[in-house]
Amino acid sequence: MSVTLIIVALTCAVSLVAMNNPKMIDALILWPPAVVRDNDYYRLISYGLIHADFPHLLFNMITLYFFGRVMESFYNEAMGDFGFAFFYVLGLVASILPTYLKQRNNSQYRSLGASGAVSAVLFAFILFQPWALIYVFFLPVPAIIYAVLYVAYTIYSERRGGDNINHSAHLWGAAYGIIFTLVMEPRVFGVFLAALFHPGFG
Repeated sequence: MSVTLIIVALTCAVSLVAMNNPKMIDALILWPPAVVRDNDYYRLISYGLIHADFPHLLFNMITLYFFGRVMESFYNEAMGDFGFAFFYVLGLVASILPTYLKQRNNSQYRSLGASGAVSAVLFAFILFQPWALIYVFFLPVPAIIYAVLYVAYTIYSERRGGDNINHSAHLWGAAYGIIFTLVMEPRVFGVFLAALFHPGFG
């Protein structure tokens, strides 16, 4: 069984149970004061195992399943059998850390969902296949175009605020996915440029 499938199965299982268990959500959600006060550093990871509702979970896990399966072999080959698992878990931490530092004394703030780490996987994939088609509401969009629109929308939404979505985690997750991959294997940048200047849709 692939690591991607294990992560998807685990996240689905925990999320579905937690949706009907407020105490479980309280124990796993990123609540910054608990990290500061109680040293609950596990929350910097466990928040990615729970989701606000079923559509939130479904969107993240479908995205992770399709793109994670493609990227898993790359990270495992570069870092060993658990390379992709390491990349994904570190993505959870890297994407939420700026939020935690900003909100560490805010007792009203909470964040949950795997979107930041999923964004990391998706943007790492775009480095390899910038012209692959990503289906957004059943409409095919080239991955590189999707990436530009996604970043622009995320920055705009983060500045506007008011929608209870942690857009910062999405943005930092995407940045982490690109930076980690390029640091680990700088030659990927050449692969990206070669693919970018030779469009091929599909």
